[in-house]
Amino acid sequence: MTKIDHLGIAVKSIAAARGFYESLGLTVVHEEVVEQEQVRTAMLPAGDSRIEMLEPTSEDSPVGRFLKKRGEGLHHVALHVDDISAAMEDLKGKGMRLISEDIQIGAGGHLYFFVHPESTGGVLVEICQDPIEGV
Repeated sequence: MTKIDHLGIAVKSIAAARGFYESLGLTVVHEEVVEQEQVRTAMLPAGDSRIEMLEPTSEDSPVGRFLKKRGEGLHHVALHVDDISAAMEDLKGKGMRLISEDIQIGAGGHLYFFVHPESTGGVLVEICQDPIEGV
């Protein structure tokens, strides 16, 4: 089953941005630095989905470059799948352009990869799966 897992919002500062979401009754439940992406994340549950604030830890990181080029705002839409390997193979087989050919481990141990906006109608799409237990 595919569902919206989260919306990634690029921000200059999580500390500055969180006030808006908290004023709506949302609460940051998890913060983490994802070293390989050079980003600090903060997750806020919103119903069956989440909002992920993304603050770059380096100006040269993907999110840092995004902020320089586009400013704060929607960075990506993340779709949850039950079998990320099968989803990757299916998308590759259909000729979709991926940002990376490798499945990564991100915030909270979730598995993920990104599909290039060129293949998705202009939106960066993250495909993610829950962490594998016992790994």
